[in-house]
Amino acid sequence: MRKKIYLMRPSLDNTEIRYVKQVFKSKHLTEGKITKKFESSISKYVKAKYAIATTSATTALHTVFESLNIKGKKILVSDFTFPATANAIILAGGIPVLVDVNKETMNVSREIVENSISSNSQFVVPVSIFGNPLQREFYNIKKHGIIIVEDAATTLGAKIGHKFVGSLADISCFSFHPRKIITTGEGGMITTNNKVLAEKCRTFKTFGAKNEQFVNQGTNYKLSDILSAVGIAQLKKIEAIIKKRSEKAKIYDEILSKINYVEFQKSNKNSRHTHQSYTIVIKKSRFRDKIRKKLNQNNVETQIGTYALHCLPAFKNSLRKGKLINSEFLHKNCITLPLHEELTLKDQEFICKIIKKAL
Repeated sequence: MRKKIYLMRPSLDNTEIRYVKQVFKSKHLTEGKITKKFESSISKYVKAKYAIATTSATTALHTVFESLNIKGKKILVSDFTFPATANAIILAGGIPVLVDVNKETMNVSREIVENSISSNSQFVVPVSIFGNPLQREFYNIKKHGIIIVEDAATTLGAKIGHKFVGSLADISCFSFHPRKIITTGEGGMITTNNKVLAEKCRTFKTFGAKNEQFVNQGTNYKLSDILSAVGIAQLKKIEAIIKKRSEKAKIYDEILSKINYVEFQKSNKNSRHTHQSYTIVIKKSRFRDKIRKKLNQNNVETQIGTYALHCLPAFKNSLRKGKLINSEFLHKNCITLPLHEELTLKDQEFICKIIKKAL
């Protein structure tokens, strides 16, 4: 059988091992000074005042929603996302209200949200998906008094102009799952410029403790120093990782642009897409799954883009704004192709050849 072409392979070497060994030598394995250093490093990188490490992007979102006290409140959220985004809202007692996305960028737009907000709307949860930042104008929604909680799980390193995702929304949440730009195995991070909100998040994720007093309800979402050591090593490589991914994305663009019925995710103006996922749209009806089957038969690992939540049994009764046509179209027609440093030009040409033949 032909060699397996993986969807994603993290960029790991002896650097991570060296950092982890230092933690083992210290014998302090839970959250401590190394996690604090990781938080500080992320804060400096995205140019946000505060960063709070958590066990995942999902627990980061849950921590934020608990800290914002969304219980019983309706929360506008992108329909085209992984279920964790809405699950975190529900877990904190909020009510997700699903809104559509732009078919080209695959992100929710300012126009969509402004057409969906009502007089009592307080929160919106956009998803900057696959490494593609939101439009710059989106953040002007804050002028309406709307709090923006950005699910930036896939978007560490993305920029709009000179500003990084993670410093633009009221509060942002990142993931360090192995499919993300950098990884800690599992892990997440909250960033914000709001001191009060940062303190609430830190209190909630450490059992509700503040200054050695248990002042609120909370839970244990602490990130261990072992995983944070991996994160520190990874962050040193992030710009090189993004550069390599962008170069390989351009190769895909060049080859696939010559194939009918294939379209790419569109970036917003003056922004840096990190290509956490290289996701294409198959415009030929009912061919997405056929192509994925052909690629799988040739030992090429793929994934759908992500989900239209309203199409899933768990969210079939969720509140929604509009018919969510774009989200459903993307849910049924997107493919995420392999993209990582081990992917060769021959691999990319082989993948594109299969797609062309299938179409």
